Amino acid sequence: MRAVEGWEYKNIDDLAVLDQDSLGAETKKDFSFYYIDISAVSEGKLSLPSIKTIFREAPSRARKIVRRGDVLMSTVRPNLKAFAYFDHTNDDCVASTGFAVLTARDQVDPRFILYSILSDAVTAQIEALVVGSNYPAINSNDVRRLKVLAPPYTEQTNIAEVLSTVDRAIEQTEALIAKQQRIKTGLMQDLLTRGIDEHGNLRSEQTHKFKDAPLGRIPAEWEVGQLDSLATRGSGHTPNKRKATYWNGGIKWISLADSSKLDQVLITETDKEISALGLRYSSAVLHPKGTVILSRDAGVGKSAILGADMAVSQHFMAWRCKPARLDNYYLYYWLQRDKPTFEGIASGSTIVTIGLQFFKEYVIAAPKAVAEQKQISNILSNAERALQRSYADLEKLTRLKTALMQDLLTGKKRVTLLLNETSESQN
Repeated sequence: MRAVEGWEYKNIDDLAVLDQDSLGAETKKDFSFYYIDISAVSEGKLSLPSIKTIFREAPSRARKIVRRGDVLMSTVRPNLKAFAYFDHTNDDCVASTGFAVLTARDQVDPRFILYSILSDAVTAQIEALVVGSNYPAINSNDVRRLKVLAPPYTEQTNIAEVLSTVDRAIEQTEALIAKQQRIKTGLMQDLLTRGIDEHGNLRSEQTHKFKDAPLGRIPAEWEVGQLDSLATRGSGHTPNKRKATYWNGGIKWISLADSSKLDQVLITETDKEISALGLRYSSAVLHPKGTVILSRDAGVGKSAILGADMAVSQHFMAWRCKPARLDNYYLYYWLQRDKPTFEGIASGSTIVTIGLQFFKEYVIAAPKAVAEQKQISNILSNAERALQRSYADLEKLTRLKTALMQDLLTGKKRVTLLLNETSESQN
């Protein structure tokens, strides 16, 4: 592939000095520093809590000094694709032998080095150079020979600034998601134990009557009972897979393949479908829209509300709530809050599961008034929608970053044109 005008294919060694400073034995004593181990890297980022411990004596694996502006590249599986631009405020840092430390040469933007290493083209080179079975890694000489398509310094900086701006937006969105998740968790804890009074406020034992119950203290207006008394329990089945006529017949059928679609309130699409014959000649049941389901096997505790009439496999429990007794959204959020319970009791050597007897005896606490249940579920649904909007924003930003890296790091789209387009759209 030919480079665009003004760009050149260069080795990493032309752009950066690799591991230029090592921590000698004589400097390991009485040296205060942050130690960065390979375990601190996850999904392309450094986990800051993992590097903030100050060591007074260097661990034996501490070898390489890291300074502000250096690029850290993990060279060992399973974190081989994880890289980080080290921008910590403390200059006294030491990395373990699982990293290559790249210090940008003059007229090279270190952020450009980072994004180049993260590009598909360089990632493919790295994968081809990995050696070793017990300790798969890429060696230092191969790191130096990695090929990067590099523009002049000014364009490097512009590209890095565009991508850094998107990264900052991603980080801000991730922080917002974490905050919203904490808020949702707190709301679930409060609302599903204290409820809402006639004025729309959380109940308090200082102002309202509470009582002792098998699940702890609950408002006097609530009751604890078996879920089977509040909803009709069902399950499902897998039609004979050798019968082609039992499959692909337009009836949505939830299986363990749909685990990633659970825990998002509604489930509307499934990986597989069964036919009317498959439903008729098996123990599968067509559950109506609004039924609440929960996985009792792999992915234990994941739940959802059916967004349409669907069947499920035998790996799921299903509850059709009695409208005068239990709101289905309230049940969904109760199951979400109780997920640690389900995960804790699941057992099995190959596939963990929860036996049916547990669900026959399963109890929940709920307001006697369905209207209060709906108030609670509405508040939690609003929090959930805000969280899902943020997840959607994060997905858009991630796609934008991927597209920009593909365009800008190959010269397919010049950054000057992009900046001009952005400026014109803002005027």
